[in-house]
Amino acid sequence: MRNIDGRAMGKAIGAEVTTAAAKLEAEGTSPTLAVVVPTNDEATAWYVRSIQRTAARVGVNCRIEQLSSPSVGELTAVLDRLSLDETVHGVICQTPLPEGATLAQVGEHIVPRKDVDGANPVSLGRLAAGMDTFAPATAAAVLEILKRENLDLSGKHVVVIGRSNVVGKPAALLLLAENATVTVCHSRTRDLAEVCARADVLVAAVGRAEMITGAHIKPGAVVVDVGTNPTDDGGLVGDVDADAIAERAGALTPVPGGVGPVTTMLLMRHTVDAAARQSG
Repeated sequence: MRNIDGRAMGKAIGAEVTTAAAKLEAEGTSPTLAVVVPTNDEATAWYVRSIQRTAARVGVNCRIEQLSSPSVGELTAVLDRLSLDETVHGVICQTPLPEGATLAQVGEHIVPRKDVDGANPVSLGRLAAGMDTFAPATAAAVLEILKRENLDLSGKHVVVIGRSNVVGKPAALLLLAENATVTVCHSRTRDLAEVCARADVLVAAVGRAEMITGAHIKPGAVVVDVGTNPTDDGGLVGDVDADAIAERAGALTPVPGGVGPVTTMLLMRHTVDAAARQSG
């Protein structure tokens, strides 16, 4: 089994983004991403710092809007303000959200032209309709990785495990647009291993540590592991048991170092694309 190098892909995308951002800067537009953080969660803080470092490397301005235990109304008011701010081109909101808030409810307060992580339900609707929009960056990373692997998805059977609006559903829509035959599985899917074992490409986005074993894998299948499950020693493992599938899978995105670096860099690309559209 071959490991797919997401870090190398992220660097390649980063080089493209850096060039595009510098061109915009020379034309008088500074691509700017606003990151709204409605929590003091340490894992979230770590991810936000990662976004800041990545943005700095590629020439994207990164504004952090740190909120301390906001109400839903306070959070949405900040998103409304940023949506109207002409100096901001992309807006994302981190989780966990305030009690009683849903991602769809909060996402409605990010205007679609700045919705660089596909949180607004309008963005998902446009994706379903085959219209131009920003897909959630993690779902977009799944397709980006498969394309950079030069995998022709037309007619391939792809199984997506997970049906969230953040990964599962948008990833399925993106794959359908590439003429793949897509099966979406979830917690109530019967005979999950049997269904998965027919897939040419398996996308694991279920959120359960090392749930996917060799029994789920068709020999030679490409496996994209979207899972990021913390371990007791402070590390991360995916939804796939890499050792268990090593003798069956053709290729795997490792955790860490697979989908994550591509996702973060696609947020930057979306921001630069949004800035280009808004400045035009």
